[in-house]
Amino acid sequence: MKLLTKNVTYLLISVLVITGCKKDTEVVNSGTGAELFVSATSSGSYTKTQIQAFASAAGLASYIPLIKYDVDFFKFIYKTNFKGSTIQVSGLLGVPKNLPFVPSLLSAQHGTMFKATEAPSNFPATFTGFELFAAGGFVTVIPDFIGYGVSQHIPHPYYDQLYSGKAVVDMIKAVKYHLAQQKTAFSNRLFLFGYSEGGYVTMAAQKEIETNATHNLTVTAAAAGAGGYDLNGVLSAIAGTSSYSAPSYLALLLNGYNSTYNWNRPMTDFFKQPYADRIPALLNGTKDRGQIDVQLNNSPTALFNPVFYANLLNASGETALKQKLTANSFVDWVPKSPTRLFHGTADEAVFYQTSVTTFNRFKAAGATNVELFSVPNGTHESSVQPMIENVLPWIQSLDK
Repeated sequence: MKLLTKNVTYLLISVLVITGCKKDTEVVNSGTGAELFVSATSSGSYTKTQIQAFASAAGLASYIPLIKYDVDFFKFIYKTNFKGSTIQVSGLLGVPKNLPFVPSLLSAQHGTMFKATEAPSNFPATFTGFELFAAGGFVTVIPDFIGYGVSQHIPHPYYDQLYSGKAVVDMIKAVKYHLAQQKTAFSNRLFLFGYSEGGYVTMAAQKEIETNATHNLTVTAAAAGAGGYDLNGVLSAIAGTSSYSAPSYLALLLNGYNSTYNWNRPMTDFFKQPYADRIPALLNGTKDRGQIDVQLNNSPTALFNPVFYANLLNASGETALKQKLTANSFVDWVPKSPTRLFHGTADEAVFYQTSVTTFNRFKAAGATNVELFSVPNGTHESSVQPMIENVLPWIQSLDK
């Protein structure tokens, strides 16, 4: 769910080591996307020296020599469908400059966010770390997701498979159209990367691409870390614990489902007081996870409405919620493109078993291109680095 910016920044600079020389000159057609593109407004053109300053400010001075390319950044606005209507959404686009090769596209999906100011499209006021992929030579697509950036007035549809996947896919298509209009060359390779909620969104985008040929996209490879792929399993496991470290995630999930699916249930259906009354203000985009968690309760029995809590543990209870959790889990699809899953065995926020269950189902359904990499004793935070160290040389081997 939450992707820690400092860790990701530290790790993404490593990508710069492996993208210095490669690639053919194949350029793809723009495909569809004209109907999705709205605007690309400059967020600044940064020299590698200036980007090195970002790295230095993040405590990454030892990696400054590895930042090789100047980058043009754009606040990117495009259209997607949400609840039957076309809406405008946003993200950040990073286009490296003066490359000696034709760059591939890489879409990076961020972890759970609560503050509106954290949206990637707010760069340079916010710095996610994913921007460094562009400095390493990838055309980098960083969607805000619905509920952030220009769509921040909409409650984020947290862990909704369709809207998560489409927000990514539609940005990729709109970006490809824009690049073609600008006569910016790019290759036909597309990499997807995400950790925590971003891992889930990565898998949702991969499924959307692989099951809908009209997108005219092909995933070269996908890497998904620590996402909640088996949502019923995740929520049941949380309900069964005596203490859960991220009650803010539960508030975001239930508030999102309540709004997205038009249930319009009072928060007291889900949470005890005083927590139920606090949640709207806690999720108004002005507070971060830490500020929200301290206003809730780490004990599921203390946090949840007793009837709701009992129904979570009862197979016949909360059927509407459980049906949506099943619909938004990956239970009826098998990845076709090369896919690597990563998860720490001691993850306290998104439990390890969700990746094991999902991987086993993929294999049982005949998946031949999926691997699971477990990080022994890895927590939600500490498992990011081993994932990146594995993924980067793998991408390099495929990016040619």
